[in-house]
Amino acid sequence: MSDLSRPEGPRIIAVANQKGGVGKTTTAINLAAALVENGSRVLVVDLDPQGNASTGLGVDDRSGSTYELLVDEAPLESVIQETGFAGLSIVPATVDLSSADIELMANEKRSFLLHDALRQTAMDAFGWDYILIDCPPSLNLLTVNAMVAAHSVLVPLQTEFFALEGLSQLMLTVREVRETANSDLRIEGIVLTMYDKRNNLSQQVEKDARDNLGDLVFRTKIPRNVRVSEAPSYAVPVLSYDSDSTGAAAYRALAQELLRKHSRIAA
Repeated sequence: MSDLSRPEGPRIIAVANQKGGVGKTTTAINLAAALVENGSRVLVVDLDPQGNASTGLGVDDRSGSTYELLVDEAPLESVIQETGFAGLSIVPATVDLSSADIELMANEKRSFLLHDALRQTAMDAFGWDYILIDCPPSLNLLTVNAMVAAHSVLVPLQTEFFALEGLSQLMLTVREVRETANSDLRIEGIVLTMYDKRNNLSQQVEKDARDNLGDLVFRTKIPRNVRVSEAPSYAVPVLSYDSDSTGAAAYRALAQELLRKHSRIAA
């Protein structure tokens, strides 16, 4: 059972964009690793049936997963796995999650299952500072669960043609969730990904994003970097794969920017 009267726990951030291939999972994994480097304890919740965040963090045993957490309402402690990185844990995903939308439809609490799971009193023992939810590339019931559970939504935005067009539907979904289920939900920020400073299109997308969204756009940009692309095949974040790469430096800068923002909020 959840206990909403207990002290506030970790900050929960849903990493979401209904468009695939924008660096969503890459951002979830590497931001988590960068936050851990800064001394935070982080849980990644893999809510994508493709399970790329689980693979990217080297998790092979998925006997307990987000499917059991949502559909079977399994205790959180039974599905958490440690990764090879101290301070970084994960609830992995399996392909079974692809049928969760249908299986949960008859459940009256269907939009609040993840919310309740992440607010169990058992959470306090883990001492996490952040929970990052890697959402599927769609605005389905799983993504709605993430938004209902989260304090905020972090949106990776690939700097390509039509990048901003898909953002309006995501913003509309955030607004609907805020009005119906989670009045405190807000946009954590927009992260420009796969940025190529030599490319006029990347620069134009950045200008359009900052003109339209202002301070919602993080100052840090994630560059198009071959090391970032290679790291998942070795089942490690780019911070471990090539610590000196421009991609690793960018995710460290993003973590610092996020931590500074929350420090200001706390003050």
